[in-house]
Amino acid sequence: MAVNVIPLSFSNIAKTILPLNAQLKKIISIGIKISVLILVAWFVYKKLNDNQNLREFNILIAELEPSIIGITIAALFTLMLANWLLECVKWKYLCRPIQQISFAKAFESVFCGLSWAIFTPNRIGEYGGRVFFLKPRKRIFGVVAMAVGAFAQMVITNIIGAIAIIWFLYNYQQLPFFVFIGCCILAVAFCGTMLVLYFKVGLLSKVINKIKILSKVQRFFSLLARYKTKQLQYVFILSLARFIVFTSQYCLVMQVLIADLPLFPMVMMVFILFFVQSAIPSLDLLDVGVRSVTAGYLFAFITKQELAVMASAASIWFINLIIPAIIGSVFVFKINFFGRSNN
Repeated sequence: MAVNVIPLSFSNIAKTILPLNAQLKKIISIGIKISVLILVAWFVYKKLNDNQNLREFNILIAELEPSIIGITIAALFTLMLANWLLECVKWKYLCRPIQQISFAKAFESVFCGLSWAIFTPNRIGEYGGRVFFLKPRKRIFGVVAMAVGAFAQMVITNIIGAIAIIWFLYNYQQLPFFVFIGCCILAVAFCGTMLVLYFKVGLLSKVINKIKILSKVQRFFSLLARYKTKQLQYVFILSLARFIVFTSQYCLVMQVLIADLPLFPMVMMVFILFFVQSAIPSLDLLDVGVRSVTAGYLFAFITKQELAVMASAASIWFINLIIPAIIGSVFVFKINFFGRSNN
């Protein structure tokens, strides 16, 4: 007599051993959301309560004309919104090969991702915060799409940062001629490699296809090949626009607090600051310390007002990350971890 054999798989076993009914799923989902909100609230309170650089910023702007303070803060908030709205446009565009989402859904997912980012190492939680707004079967592809967008931003930061470092070495470091030329060649090679890796991102998919040990994730990375050169160029332009926006924020604050700071050297130091920040893994709520210390060291070459520089870095961190994270916490309850996000 023939015996029917039911093939075993992890999903079948999970469904047999751990049958989650609708009520239990709802309880788990609510528990996760509440936990995220508690973590966001606790981290924000703790860091803001201990942040000396933000106190210095408040002291420094208190010495300015009220009209200047109002215009500056309004401009910073406007640039912050422009920055993240550009990211929303980019995220919506990157999702097109996976799942069509509205701009409103892109807005919710981007800001929700920022809430998750602030208490996770190197902002890894931002991926989860975003992709949970996609359909369950599309979420792993969403991670790959988000990585493409993040890589575009990193390419721009690294290329412009490498150029700024060469400028810094030429003006502030007495290097032997051949050492300096070597650094220039290295910078050119580095920039070229970054551009090739980005605009030929589909090559990564082909490499993965040839590695047997990665065969199980092959179909996820096949998404990379779906992005054509024109699409990558569009994402690159959006990333460049974002870079210009948050560079403008730093320049605005520093010009207000340190009026005699020369513009071109200031911009180049900001580029180096971004480069260093992108190279150091950190927690967003600890990142303010890294930003402030790095900014203080770099700008010491062009100004003696170290406190103003560190206060500027802290204020940008607060406006660009903490305020959006607080806004994003509103959208945490719109996530459905076990199904489609709420529409």
